[in-house]
Amino acid sequence: MSDATILHADLDAFYASVEQLLDPSLRGRPIAVGGGVVLAASYEAKAFGVRGGMAGRKARELCPELIFVGGNFRHYQRLGDAAMAIVGDFTPAVERISIDEAFADVAGCTHLFGPPEAIADAIRRRVRAEVGLAISVGVARTKHLAKIGSQVAKPDGMVVVEPEDEATFLHDLPVELIWGVGPVARARLAAIGIATIGQLAVAEPESVARLLGPAAGEKLTALACNRDPRRIVTERRAHSAGAQSALGRRPVAEAVVRPTLRHLADRVASRLRAKGRSGRTVTVRVRFSDLRSVTRSASLPHPVAATAILAEVAEGLVWAALRDHPEERTISLLAISVSQIEAEASALQLDFALGLADERLRPGARAGRSRLAADRAIDAIRDRFGWDAVGYASVALDRARSVPDAFRALAEKEL
Repeated sequence: MSDATILHADLDAFYASVEQLLDPSLRGRPIAVGGGVVLAASYEAKAFGVRGGMAGRKARELCPELIFVGGNFRHYQRLGDAAMAIVGDFTPAVERISIDEAFADVAGCTHLFGPPEAIADAIRRRVRAEVGLAISVGVARTKHLAKIGSQVAKPDGMVVVEPEDEATFLHDLPVELIWGVGPVARARLAAIGIATIGQLAVAEPESVARLLGPAAGEKLTALACNRDPRRIVTERRAHSAGAQSALGRRPVAEAVVRPTLRHLADRVASRLRAKGRSGRTVTVRVRFSDLRSVTRSASLPHPVAATAILAEVAEGLVWAALRDHPEERTISLLAISVSQIEAEASALQLDFALGLADERLRPGARAGRSRLAADRAIDAIRDRFGWDAVGYASVALDRARSVPDAFRALAEKEL
């Protein structure tokens, strides 16, 4: 039997395809989910250059016939779950990495269902027949190769990469197919003449490390050289919790930054509290209009799960990052993540010497404990009456967010 037993199954243009499934009049037409910002685009829209994260105005310029739809978020979850359940019918070794894609190791079930390519074909046929959506599958020896295979197979295809063909398969593919190479890294690599995976594989590792940073350089060089020891992980404990907001092109202003960060902090902190977790390190990411990003982090002396504390720490980090880039006048994305996750203490002792001057930012101080108590009251009301039943005024009074909350809830990584 071939060693190529890892599958990567990825639903094609998922959100847009669901909209076309639910409304047959949209089939074959260029559509985008979203409004102010494109959340997802159909293949018909992508042919005009429309992409996720693009401002709605720009998308309409590229494709005047573009149809925007608001999004059927409940159906996204239902249909994504149904498709991934079909993958699970063939093997218990499934690692779901998002609502619409998963890895699977079929080495232990070929005696039941045939060789890996037959299993991949059966998954594709069943998803099409039972769910009504197209799914592309890559089959390879490693997760890295299987994921690239599924991207090459799109739309609605299958690619099998046998071990003896791996180097040839990778050599001429664009470098951005490597997991982790975004627009910024692609542009930096292009500046030194690296456009394909084969070129990255033979590049001087020191040059790549200087360009992308030591950790990213080492990781991407290894993947380009086809070194990927990762195995399927069916249960994963989250090392961080995060949320992000695509803004289109918004001015660097408190009226934009503060409500957005409050909303993101509310999302992240409520998920931490729901799981009885808190975290010590807060990281923010700011993306500018040219897609360059900067990050800032702070490690706190005590783990936090209070929305207001997280929001204020994040706000301080964002403004510090913006002060370092005074030439930037617009931002396109803000993100917050919390790491160094640990179980939340059942009772916080009063603390007055944790290194934070403002006692409102000290979880164990009187004001900090009051903030957490207010959060728990909000959590209880939302559990009973829904997320929109109550919230912080600074967020509730700003209803012009570009990305609907329901889409964020699907896209955010589960804690």
